Amino acid sequence: MNIEDFQKNLNKIIQFIQEYFDKIEEYPVKSQLLPGDIFNKIPNSAPIKSQSFDEIFSDFINIIIPGMTHWQSPNFFAYFPANNSYPSILGEILTATLGAQCMIWETSPAAAELEEKVMLWLREMLGLPKNFVGVIQDTASTSTLISILTAREKFSNFDINYNGFTNQKFRVYCSTEAHSSIEKAVKIAGIGAKNLVKIEVDKNFSMNPEKLHFVIQKDIEKGFTPLCVVAAFGTTGSTAVDPIKDIGKICKQYNIWFHIDAAYAGSALILPEYKFLLDGIEYADTFVFNPHKWLFTNFDCSAYFVKDPQALINTFSINPEYLKTNFDDHVNNYRDWGIALGRRFRALKLWFVIRSFGVEGLQKKLRKHLAITNKIKDQILQHPDFEILAPVNFNVICFRYKPKSLDEDSLNKLNNKLLNKINNSGRFYLTHTKLNNKFVIRFVIGTTNVEEKNALECWNFNCELAETLK
Repeated sequence: MNIEDFQKNLNKIIQFIQEYFDKIEEYPVKSQLLPGDIFNKIPNSAPIKSQSFDEIFSDFINIIIPGMTHWQSPNFFAYFPANNSYPSILGEILTATLGAQCMIWETSPAAAELEEKVMLWLREMLGLPKNFVGVIQDTASTSTLISILTAREKFSNFDINYNGFTNQKFRVYCSTEAHSSIEKAVKIAGIGAKNLVKIEVDKNFSMNPEKLHFVIQKDIEKGFTPLCVVAAFGTTGSTAVDPIKDIGKICKQYNIWFHIDAAYAGSALILPEYKFLLDGIEYADTFVFNPHKWLFTNFDCSAYFVKDPQALINTFSINPEYLKTNFDDHVNNYRDWGIALGRRFRALKLWFVIRSFGVEGLQKKLRKHLAITNKIKDQILQHPDFEILAPVNFNVICFRYKPKSLDEDSLNKLNNKLLNKINNSGRFYLTHTKLNNKFVIRFVIGTTNVEEKNALECWNFNCELAETLK
């Protein structure tokens, strides 16, 4: 493919992007295909000779697109937002064009210094303490693992990296509603899943600090070393917020590393009306949130803040001769700030997004989503056959259908059936969780271009289907 072919084919892709967003509501939101449908349409062997772009692109349209779930559809209300935006897409195109390996400052000074500056912007936008320093990771799961590994090394005087585990008996704590990535992290870190202690939650699904305090004291009596507490700023199931200040005081009392997982809901902190939730943030050692969830920056882009960057660097730095440069003592080599040596230029798309929207524009978008959420919340509260089962802290509503006196098992089956009917229609896509063993449907309102009419149409469709189940 020469430059003329490239330009011609690029025009086709740009036309597709335009048409995709113009017609995105015409696609089934959740792919309606069955396992193997895509796999069986793809040849068993790679082509021996080159194929034309037209042939490849035709297969993209006819094979790939029908197998996609359309996360950018305004009728996508499942899981969590993974929203992008036009500025983010443009930044991503330029990142791919440059094709830079941004592992150290010298391999692309602009990438390192833009990342440093954009993380300062985010720190100010969120209202985080000035003694936090930021770096972009790929995901919050990786960030949590990095935090626990840093805690492990700092508390072992960086000995485990060299000698491995000897007689350390660490404990890590989170709530029963915390993200599954924490358990994965303690397994990878060698601490062991059995040493992850899950603390009971209160009626709002937030960690109970009294229970945490009690368990820590008991673990110390048993000879364990409390290593790290992971607090959730927006749990995956219901977006519950753990009491940061109370947990932070406990961590300070027992000298425990304190990590805050704000992967999804952290974006709300750009709104002044949510900054009160940061009370106690000064106790935290690390904090992570994902602009690729609810800040219109396409996946992947995870903003990780650390109070002691030297502990982070000491945990991950390896300096072979072929990576040494004359500038190492004067710059941030972000390969030393995480697991991977190779690094994408993620800061570029984030820079495009922040500048294109401006802080006020980002705030306006989030407030719009929150207003739509409150509108749907009111609709559910007014309906005699539905109930909300968790506080609506941000833009997630946990509700269920409860038309008559049924036992919990029957209600769970009924709501599962309702959810499947909604998703199998292709018109909308929602997902579920369980709270207190109750099957609840999660209504997540956060895609970039969602409008009130999309959410109301989904709610009305849900009510129509529910009537057929009576």
